Amino acid sequence: MTLDNTTHDNTTHDNTYTVTGMTCGHCAMSVSEEVSAIPGVHDVAVDHASGSLTFTSDDPVSREQVAAAVAEAGYALG
Repeated sequence: MTLDNTTHDNTTHDNTYTVTGMTCGHCAMSVSEEVSAIPGVHDVAVDHASGSLTFTSDDPVSREQVAAAVAEAGYALG
């Protein structure tokens, strides 16, 4: 579920998703590393307790791109 996908005047995009299956800080770190590898993505924050994934991107990032990165880490979007 995409909770927020906001475009700012300076052409950055705020993105918020829910990730399922994370149980520890290492899980969150794995998701963060994979999502950070998407071109143009920065300021990635992942909270394993809430399942929250937030990041800023220079260009729009599709849900499919995010889902693929999260799957590569071994998890799924909620």
